[in-house]
Parts: sequence; structure tokens; C-alpha cells
Amino acid sequence: MAGKDECTADREIATERLLDVPRELVWKAWTDPKHVAQWWGPNGFTNTIHEMDVRPGGVWRFIMHGPDGTDWPNIVTFIEVDRPSRLVYWHGDDKDTEQFHVTATFENVGGNTKLTMRSLFKTKAYRDFVVEKIGATEGLNQTISHLVEHLAGMPDFVVTRLLDAPRALVWKAWTDAEALAQWWGPKNFEVGILKQELRPGGHFHYSMKLPNGQLMWGRFVYGEISAPERLSYVSSFADEHGDLAPNPWLPDFPLELGNVLTLTEENGKTRLTLVACPAEATETQMKAFVDLRPSMQQGFAGSFEQLEAYLAKG
Repeated sequence: MAGKDECTADREIATERLLDVPRELVWKAWTDPKHVAQWWGPNGFTNTIHEMDVRPGGVWRFIMHGPDGTDWPNIVTFIEVDRPSRLVYWHGDDKDTEQFHVTATFENVGGNTKLTMRSLFKTKAYRDFVVEKIGATEGLNQTISHLVEHLAGMPDFVVTRLLDAPRALVWKAWTDAEALAQWWGPKNFEVGILKQELRPGGHFHYSMKLPNGQLMWGRFVYGEISAPERLSYVSSFADEHGDLAPNPWLPDFPLELGNVLTLTEENGKTRLTLVACPAEATETQMKAFVDLRPSMQQGFAGSFEQLEAYLAKG
């Protein structure tokens, strides 16, 4: 009996690409309308997105504007949304909302992302038509190339680390107050945990004493908590009461950063990926954030050395 792939191969268009960024960043580019509008479509096309509700049953409605001035209405209906690894949806238009079925998967490969996209048409004749008359295969390849270019220009701060520890222990290190006190923050800073409320909307409020004796504070406000895989939070400097405060050294730095931490099992170890970007920022603040990314990389390298020391204790 023929396998499923053999039965559908003549009705399918597929592409695969290894992207040199973590999959959380690819997912963001793929599901945030502000980003999708900037890369979706073949050469010369632009987009107007009217709505994008990325959840099972949600609709993504947009118009692609062709280089010749023709408008192409599109309707996507999401079937499966498994963040950050899989999207399944119907793609069509106002006349037929189920023209072809798409499965896009985002696989972690050593901190990078293997993107696989398969479009399955109802008949071989329709698949042949869109390939031969519309140039769908070349259009898909151009679209993915635009995605690669867009990812390279995204301002997000990304850091990844392969840790020689089980995922449950790494999760504890990020979410347990006693554990956080042993490694969080730059090297040679003394950290004190003032409040730890691990719940959506809860606060993590901490102090940091610098080697020169100066005292400062920071905070997280937690969003999604999906143990032991994913943690989202908004980070900022704070005052002693836990209220929002500006960066004491860089007044132009964004007040708040949105962060997504993902922990992925990898051959008995844990791949940690942290993606951060200003929650709200002016052009000046965004430039300050981008300019500081190399220093942030160095700072987190020191913090992760302390994390590895903590994990080594078991």
C-alpha cells in the first residue's frame, strides 16, 4: 500500500529551509501582523492586513497588492496552532476559503530553525495550474527568501545556550526564588529577592548590589507560564517599591522589554533560548536598544556561567 506522501505528492508544493535564528523569532515573524506584512509574498508584492487572529478557528484576512496594481484578496483559516512548532491552515479567498491546505513546521535544530512548508491542493490539475500558470513554486521560494531577509533585520535580542542539565532543573533555576538568587544578574552583583509571584500578572521584584555598594532594583511581570517549556515576561528596571523606573545609566533605553524564554530538550540536555524586544519604544529608544545588544550578550554570558555553576550542583 502506498504511503500518504506518495498518494499526495502530485498535489503538493513543498519547501524546506534551515534558518539561522531560533524558532521563537521565526514564529514571531510568521504570526505577528506587523512583521508578516513586511515579508509575505513574491517579489514586488506588498500587503494590507485587515485581521490576523492566530488561534484554531481564527482568521487571517489580507490583500496582496501585485506589482501591476492588481489586488489579490486572501483568507487564511487556522486549524492547528502549536506555538512555536506548527501551524496548519486553509488558504483561500472570498469565493473559496479552502483552496489549499498548508502545514508549516518550525523544528529546533541546535538553536536554529528548520522550516518546512507543505501546500496540499485538492486535485493534481489545480496544483499544476498554480505551478505552471501562476508560478507558485517560484513565488513560494521568493517569499521564504524575503522571510530570511526580514529575520536578519529584526531588532530582537536573541541569546541561546545548551545547558548540561535536565529541563526541569533549568526551569526551577528560572522560576524558584531561592535558585534565582544564586545566579541571576551580572557577575559580582549581590542579588536579593524581594518578591516572587509565579503567576500570570505576578511580579518578580529583586535588588542588585554593585561591587561599589550602589543599590538598584529590577522587576519582571509574568505573562504566559507553560512549565517546563515556555515563560514570557516583561522586564524593566524598578525602584525599591517595585514600580517602573528608567535605566539608571542609559535614559534613552526602553522602559520595558518583552521576553520569551523557551527550554527545549536536546539529547538529554536543555537548549535555552531567550528572545527580547522593547515592549513599546520610540525611534530613539529602539536605537539605544539595538546599540546595546553586544553589551547585553556579554552580560548574559556572565549570568549564564553562574547559571551553569548552579546547575552543576544538581
